[in-house]
Amino acid sequence: MTKRRKPVWAQIMPMPGANLVGIAQSLEAAGVEGLWAPQMFGAPFTTLAAVAPATQRVKLGTGIALAFVRSPLETACSAIDLDLVSDGRVVLGLGSSAQSQVEGSFGSVYGKPLAHMREIVGMIRAIVTKGHSGELTELGGDYHRLDLSHFRLLHPPVRAHIPIILPALFQKASTQAAEIADGLLGHPLWNDAWIDREVMPAIKAGLDLSGRARDAFTLNISIFTAISDDRREATDDCRATIAYYSQSPQYLRYFQEIGFGREAAAIQAAFARGDYQAMTAACTDAMVNSIAIIGPRDEVRDRVAQRAAQADAITPVIPHYGLSPEKSAIYGQRIADAFYD
Repeated sequence: MTKRRKPVWAQIMPMPGANLVGIAQSLEAAGVEGLWAPQMFGAPFTTLAAVAPATQRVKLGTGIALAFVRSPLETACSAIDLDLVSDGRVVLGLGSSAQSQVEGSFGSVYGKPLAHMREIVGMIRAIVTKGHSGELTELGGDYHRLDLSHFRLLHPPVRAHIPIILPALFQKASTQAAEIADGLLGHPLWNDAWIDREVMPAIKAGLDLSGRARDAFTLNISIFTAISDDRREATDDCRATIAYYSQSPQYLRYFQEIGFGREAAAIQAAFARGDYQAMTAACTDAMVNSIAIIGPRDEVRDRVAQRAAQADAITPVIPHYGLSPEKSAIYGQRIADAFYD
């Protein structure tokens, strides 16, 4: 018997409507399980709303919406409305992002991210389940206080429970996702050793806290993927992406634990002074190849299967920073050829 491949998700980005709809329809026809719309700066709900009426089966995930930059009520209403438009296909991905982005770019409160996220998830779940019933009067916590005494949804939600997915890089966030969420979207900076040594025990700890079995929880692993027979070129093409994702000081501990603390410190110092060329130069071949999966098609497929051995789904993503649209399209097509049905 042939072993069934794990479900595969793809990313979509904002673009002109006709192009966006065409890409979403082609991805659905290719057999992908779901589409992630990431929040770079604009909210991902708009992108997903554009493709919802043009698709029928594919799941629509906010991957990842920044949880701290809007009211929990606004996030809940956006998810409820999108679930109505898509006939119950929404997966609500919520993340904390970096403190510098939340407080600097968005001017919002960051606080203690684990506690802040727990509060928001609880409020969203309450609004989705009871927001139409009139039962909610006030939701309060350390970060948000919502007076819902005059709030009503126009209609009952399509589902009383919209799946919530949390991302994680570190152990505590992985444990919290397994405790309070429906799934975890693994960080593309994860490497094989980190998943085996840190992530899986953290997930087990969270599931134990929630009293749930492993099959009640979905682990989807994002993986930087560059399929090419020219390993040197592909490594160079991944370097700027790995460097960009390494620039947050919050991530330094992760790189120290996987053996690239010196490289990450140099990248972060270069970023702080605005020297983007030095950022890329500080990202070594060993660092790139520890994180990204690079090589010919069959080798990449085997290595992805190894990294995702304990996962339920995968999201192969192209190394997009610094690449021309033409080269990005080539890498994207190679992922499609290798992983989509």
